[in-house]
Amino acid sequence: MKMVLWLLIAVGVAMVAYIRLAPSDPARWHVVPQGADRNLKGGVVRAVETGPDGLTRLHSIALATPRTTVLAGSVEEGMITYITRTKVFGFPDYTTAQQDRDTLRVYARLRFGRKDFGVNRDRVDGWLALTQP
Repeated sequence: MKMVLWLLIAVGVAMVAYIRLAPSDPARWHVVPQGADRNLKGGVVRAVETGPDGLTRLHSIALATPRTTVLAGSVEEGMITYITRTKVFGFPDYTTAQQDRDTLRVYARLRFGRKDFGVNRDRVDGWLALTQP
């Protein structure tokens, strides 16, 4: 019985380590947001009129969000992908924002699992609300 318990603990530790340490390939996650506003099981797509400096404003807001870093891109390139990790287990969510003239397109999605319980929607909608003058 003790052996099974230790095995389960070891598997749990290995899973958490993988979630936190698995590399994030920019070729897979730094992709142009497509489509119109919609909620997904594991994410969200938004397109809002922000004027030409929406990405600049969003970038400052995103970087002020705890556990959020840049995976790829820049304001100068016109597209940025962020990784935001959950506090306890470090699950990564990827958010790509692209400035398309006066429209800011945002695509947020989870990496692990099938459902995010609205976490990406809430974060993106909160960020977008803060970009409004």
